[in-house]
Amino acid sequence: MSSSSIRARLTLVALLSATTFYFVYKSRRLNRLLSLSLKPKNPQNPKPKRGTLFFISQTGTSKALAERLHSLLTSNELPFDLVDPQNYEPEDLPKENLVLIVASTWEDGKPPESAKFFANWLDESANDFRVGSLLLSQCKFAVFGVGSKAYEKTFNMVARDFSTKMRELGAVEVLPVVEGDVEGGELDDVFEDWGTRVVAILKGGVDVGNKIGNLESIVGMESDGDDRGYDGDDDDEVVESEAVDLEDIAGKVPSRRSVNVAETNGKVNNGKRDMVTPMIRASLEKQGYKIIGSHSGVKICRWTKSQLRGRGGCYKHSFYGIESHRCMEATPSLACANKCVFCWRHHTNPVGKSWQWKMDDPLQIVDTAIDLHTKMIKQMKGVPGVTMERLNEGLTPRHCALSLVGEPIMYPEINALVDELHRRRISTFLVTNAQFPDKIKLLKPVTQLYVSVDAATKESLKAIDRPLFGDFWERFIDSLKSLRDKQQRTVYRLTLVKGWNTEDVDAYSKLFNIGNPDFVEIKGVTYCGSSATSKLTMENVPWHADVKAFSEALASRSEGEYKVACEHVHSCCVLLAKTEKFKVNGQWFTWIDYEKFHDLVASGRPFSSKDYMAPTPHWAIYGAEEGGFDPDQSRYRKERHHKASR
Repeated sequence: MSSSSIRARLTLVALLSATTFYFVYKSRRLNRLLSLSLKPKNPQNPKPKRGTLFFISQTGTSKALAERLHSLLTSNELPFDLVDPQNYEPEDLPKENLVLIVASTWEDGKPPESAKFFANWLDESANDFRVGSLLLSQCKFAVFGVGSKAYEKTFNMVARDFSTKMRELGAVEVLPVVEGDVEGGELDDVFEDWGTRVVAILKGGVDVGNKIGNLESIVGMESDGDDRGYDGDDDDEVVESEAVDLEDIAGKVPSRRSVNVAETNGKVNNGKRDMVTPMIRASLEKQGYKIIGSHSGVKICRWTKSQLRGRGGCYKHSFYGIESHRCMEATPSLACANKCVFCWRHHTNPVGKSWQWKMDDPLQIVDTAIDLHTKMIKQMKGVPGVTMERLNEGLTPRHCALSLVGEPIMYPEINALVDELHRRRISTFLVTNAQFPDKIKLLKPVTQLYVSVDAATKESLKAIDRPLFGDFWERFIDSLKSLRDKQQRTVYRLTLVKGWNTEDVDAYSKLFNIGNPDFVEIKGVTYCGSSATSKLTMENVPWHADVKAFSEALASRSEGEYKVACEHVHSCCVLLAKTEKFKVNGQWFTWIDYEKFHDLVASGRPFSSKDYMAPTPHWAIYGAEEGGFDPDQSRYRKERHHKASR
């Protein structure tokens, strides 16, 4: 027999053996899985996972009801934690397996003060397209409402809203919302019936509302063995599901709200919807924003009010000579590509990676912004300290801070909008979050261009800014490179968050060579109260001494290229400036000649930041006794009264 015939027969035998082994293996595995599926996972003493019982209470009614239910659950050996939502971190909600809520509705259909933080987190998450409908997919819940039918339309609105938001986030409702009426005299009976039904579902598998449930299927079991249903000593391959980052969920799973455009809160126009939905509009307006069209906004700044009253301007007045009472804070894009942990807007604005909404005309945006701004200025008439001279000046804005909220550079017509502001001789201070390098390259000259540099390493930037883009670090670096090519004034804007990014002096200094900014603003984070998406506290807010020490260390690392030029103690802010360019004969020139800037823009000729700089007054210089406070203004300090302890 030839060698080729022998090889052929051996190959055939090998194939037959492999095939036989495969089918035997699959048969044994199938029999094993079938036998495992037929035997109970944990027939002895199943242990339910611990649940959480929230009470949303204003006058104590819901709390008392929840305490009764908690006693009932405990007596039935159903472990639950009784929780006041004001002492609960909402970001822990995805960890819950079973949630029961007893919720009161307060004035105007709103939750009591103690639950606003919790309610806002649910609302924000349900309306954040990045979260989608998987966030609470492991959670089962039921809600009981406490209200008064006398309020008609707002009767038990809070309970219904909680139910809606939980379902939108993927939680499974094991009982429909039951609404109790405090005025009807039957609240106790209705609640007792609801509690009995809840316990019945958890205990025994009864038919409730055409749903058959039992403890295992509702909340799962804690087993002493392997919860996959087999011993774990089998060498069969176990395929684990890929972990999905919360920020990517919207890209992995379609949101229910994206299935049918007609069901969205936004209006649709040629396939595009309004950026500002009715819910977002209501939230922003409640915070004092004036919404322009479908995607822009304007708001009067507290420093504008302060300088109208002659009580001092903001740090940009000290550093660059703006007139705070003539400054308009606005944005042509309320949307942003980051959800920074220190966001002082508490993420009530939309988010997105690209422009996907209707687009308003830039002229309309500017006209409306100025109109709304001047109306807010007029409301300051008669306020103590406001003189008619300053009020009339304020009615003609000279500066526009395009940094209100969101990412202004996302607006496709940003250059046309800047042109319109400059045509009216209104200066432009534009802030970008360093995620759109191509937009920076295409941007026409602005008075001063900022890039937010919130961290100096890839890991810390992701933790602090929580960007949407997967290639956020590459975009960040490219944005700094784009800044380097600009001829007008450029700024790195650093927000120091104690415990997050205050230890990276060397890493920050290395970024200087990439963007080569004219200035570096270093500011302590502003604490703006609780935020459902941030765990920052006052402990994360640096003192001015901390900011000064960091700034001096950063200037030292530059080996003289940058020096500390100015400070504004009230804002906990320090300015580094490029020494060679802005210190002339021992005098700092960080201020701006605004009339010269507008003349240069109107000329159409190329110009640089050195062509419109102006001398900095002595009181704004770093280390001055005034600490950056304009001596022409009147300083008012709040008195602090300390009661003696008894």
